[in-house]
Amino acid sequence: QLLLWESGGGSVPAGGSLRLSCVASGFSFVRDCLAWFRQAPGKEREGLAQNEYSDREYQDSTNSRFVISRDNARQTVQLEIHNLSREDRGMYYCAARRGFCANGIHSRDFVDWGRGTQVTVSA
Repeated sequence: QLLLWESGGGSVPAGGSLRLSCVASGFSFVRDCLAWFRQAPGKEREGLAQNEYSDREYQDSTNSRFVISRDNARQTVQLEIHNLSREDRGMYYCAARRGFCANGIHSRDFVDWGRGTQVTVSA
């Protein structure tokens, strides 16, 4: 059974940084696409970043503030977020896709999801 478990969310002051982690189990991991999504209050889930092997893709809206990385030995994928603003608040989800990443970061391309970790940004 494929499992994804996010952690690292919390309340962060505006301008601060945060590192989210996702631990995966139940699939190959090394050969698969891992991604991070965010769902802000009242908005649709949006893709932020995805990673396969050494390739990374970011949503344009991340403005170079986000860094996705993975540790295959520990089967974790992380998302660093810098210079947080209130627009970054929401539930952050880790997702997995068997095989290569698709073009673009779209929720329709991912079947397996974690339960999310909440991020709030204080003034």
